[in-house]
Amino acid sequence: MMFRNQEGADTTQFTPYSQNDKLLLFVTLLLIVFGALMIYSSTSVITPVLAKKRITEFYYFKKHIFTIVIGFGFLFLAYQIKLPFLKRMAIPLLIFSFVLLVLVFLPGIGVAAGGAKRWIKLWPSTFQPSELVKLSMVIFLAKYMSMPHYRTDSFVSFIKPVFIMILFQIIILKQPDFGAAMSLAFLTFAMLFLSGVKLRYLASLSVFSLPILYKLIMEPYRLKRVTCFLDPWKDPQGCGFQLVQSFIAFGSGGLTGVGLGSSKQKLSYLPESHTDFIFSIIGEEFGFIGASVVIALFLILFIRGIYIASKTNDGFVYYLAVGLSLMISLQALINFAAATGIVPTKGLPLPFISYGGSSLLMNMAAIGILLNISKGDYRSTALNSNEIVLRRRARRNVYGIREPHANRVQNRGELSSTL
Repeated sequence: MMFRNQEGADTTQFTPYSQNDKLLLFVTLLLIVFGALMIYSSTSVITPVLAKKRITEFYYFKKHIFTIVIGFGFLFLAYQIKLPFLKRMAIPLLIFSFVLLVLVFLPGIGVAAGGAKRWIKLWPSTFQPSELVKLSMVIFLAKYMSMPHYRTDSFVSFIKPVFIMILFQIIILKQPDFGAAMSLAFLTFAMLFLSGVKLRYLASLSVFSLPILYKLIMEPYRLKRVTCFLDPWKDPQGCGFQLVQSFIAFGSGGLTGVGLGSSKQKLSYLPESHTDFIFSIIGEEFGFIGASVVIALFLILFIRGIYIASKTNDGFVYYLAVGLSLMISLQALINFAAATGIVPTKGLPLPFISYGGSSLLMNMAAIGILLNISKGDYRSTALNSNEIVLRRRARRNVYGIREPHANRVQNRGELSSTL
């Protein structure tokens, strides 16, 4: 596979070094199957309200299975896509995701629910563009941070992706979707931090963003959510109801759980039991042991993603693998924290397990890309020897440490090819 560098020369090769990561695929399949099982368990009891809408016990399960089938199509396409092509499509994909994000506000296209406009009509269901934004941002950042002119000691290099992130956040907050905006910020800052950007840049931006964050939190409904998070038992029948019911679910589960399908909280006690708070149902039905196994599976998924990243000698692929691993793992971590009352409720689904087609499709596409990376060694020689020496010297001067293993391997290969 070849693509042209800035000088117009074809310098990229793709050399297989191993088969695709079977453990990553196995863990993903295990989470998807377990998720489908939990979707059925949490929605199989039909309340009188649902009965009036002619919703059967298999309604959500069938829709979820349909999404899984489409998701495997996304996974396969992502597995087959050429990585140089994906790199070239980074900016067009980012623009496309921005356009979809704006379309949610257009009458006849955007879909409103619960006082928010976060979805667009897409037969036979809806799609949430903010999920595509996260995937697009990871691909864009991987390309941007692997470009020769990106310098970790340059404020200009730092602020460019931050400006793009803020632009997306403004649109997302208009929907409003505070959880997705914060998730995008965590993901962007994490990737910039791992690239070696100066900590004072991140710290300065965090300080300047505090007044904006304060204003956002002081919105009445958000402030109420924060106060109820701090003391949900103060209003257990009001704003603290969901979190209190989540605590009851975990407490009822104990060590081994009450058994599959035996949850009491799913009987209209715990709101969003099949989406944002499905982890609480897992804790109730499978107990501490079952919840710990789910956390361990996501930890394995993250470790395998980082392992895949460590095997590549190309900057773009390295950052892409790390970013995709973070995208899935951070969302899972936030969901765990919200369900257990560590952070305020964010409205983020649990990857591969919660009911929610947009998140499932994008996460399965991310796994497809990771499997794609794991099957080969994507090697780039676009940098000349002088640029390599300058980047290595700048990193040493700023941090006083050597470059990460992946960059050292890349530099050795590039220097040898230019001498």
